[in-house]
Amino acid sequence: MASAAEQLAANLNFGALAKAEDLKKRIWFTLGALLVYRVGTYIPLPGIDPEALRQIFTSSQGGVLAMFNVFAGGAVGRMAIFALNIMPYISASIIIQLLTAVVPELEKLKKEGEMGRKQLNQYTRYLTVVLALFQSWGISAGLQSSGTIVANPGLFFMVTTVITLTGGTMFMMWLGEQITQRGIGNGISLIIFAGIVAELPSVLAQAFELGRQGVLSTPLLLGLLVLIVVTVGVIVFCERAQRRLLIQYPKRQVGNKVFEGNSSHLPLKLNTAGVIPPIFASSLLLLPTTALSFQTNPAEWLRLTAQLLGHGQPLFLALYLLLIVFFCFFYTAIVFNPQETADNLRKYGGFIPGIRPGEKTASYIDYVLTRITVIGAGYIALVCLIPELMIAQLGQSFYLLGGTSLLIVVTVTMDTVAQVQGYLLAHQYEGLVKKSQLRGKRR
Repeated sequence: MASAAEQLAANLNFGALAKAEDLKKRIWFTLGALLVYRVGTYIPLPGIDPEALRQIFTSSQGGVLAMFNVFAGGAVGRMAIFALNIMPYISASIIIQLLTAVVPELEKLKKEGEMGRKQLNQYTRYLTVVLALFQSWGISAGLQSSGTIVANPGLFFMVTTVITLTGGTMFMMWLGEQITQRGIGNGISLIIFAGIVAELPSVLAQAFELGRQGVLSTPLLLGLLVLIVVTVGVIVFCERAQRRLLIQYPKRQVGNKVFEGNSSHLPLKLNTAGVIPPIFASSLLLLPTTALSFQTNPAEWLRLTAQLLGHGQPLFLALYLLLIVFFCFFYTAIVFNPQETADNLRKYGGFIPGIRPGEKTASYIDYVLTRITVIGAGYIALVCLIPELMIAQLGQSFYLLGGTSLLIVVTVTMDTVAQVQGYLLAHQYEGLVKKSQLRGKRR
């Protein structure tokens, strides 16, 4: 069976794609939805002075706004209706996951299957609205206090900005869910992916323009491109890496039938936490710089803090490393429960050879997962710190070429390609089954 599956996977081609009508419809739907998203990133908020906004945004290139602008596909720099992007929904999802681990009622819902999952998704949507209202109010207040950006500041501007930005976030959340259900890949991830990729040509053009002007030397520019290629290769290798624990299932007897024992594997990914650690770490460290850019007369302590946490500063790099490692372990502990996995194995009769089922199995899985997470945290820190060091040396804020952006692009691409291959493989299996049935009827 394994060799047949490998042969089918090797024979996947555009001819199979042309015959898979359902897959083509899903791909066209996904592209259309992403096009709608890109159009929304160019519709500005009413009452904003674009030139004044550009000057303020240029002065805060080292802040958290520049990082979020990458994920939002440039919508923050243009202060478009999709400026909040899908970030409130992601924050709400993470908060609900954290609460699930500590609130018994939410943990009970998580174990109720499909109905419990739908209820948790509903709570996530409600929390998204709350976070979007809070963040949009903060943006409107920041725009008004920054000087000449707002043409007619006042309550009306704040209300319209809050409604517009919150509505944009809710529309994007709905759009992401539609892509997941009716398109291909994970809708939320693809929206972030589309925003990053859409800004790639302008960033590359900026880098080559700096090379043409002599700001960046040719060897340095080539070194940057080589670093990007190597970083992508490391991400692909490490994201596919996993530690497989052998699981044995004993012989079972159901009625008069005896089922032979079999074995399978419990895969533990090297990077269980995904892209959450660098995003959280960057957001926390760049808050002082962002707050400084929105104040005309900042306090001395805020100015000093922002200076110490500037890109390339030793304190910034040290705290960035520590926060990435912390969030790797913290988020892995949230999304993977060794005790629950051990209970499920015992429930279905599975066991790890040489390890007693139950508490011993949970301890062993936790032991292996902890050591894997050490390597995974080191990999994430390496991928994110090396571009930070090089960008600091260049003196340019190429967030799009940083480790976090590359990590998101590569992982989303791998997941989407794997899903497309799964659809093609299933379609070819269906074709083989139909052919075999037709041959049987002819005989």
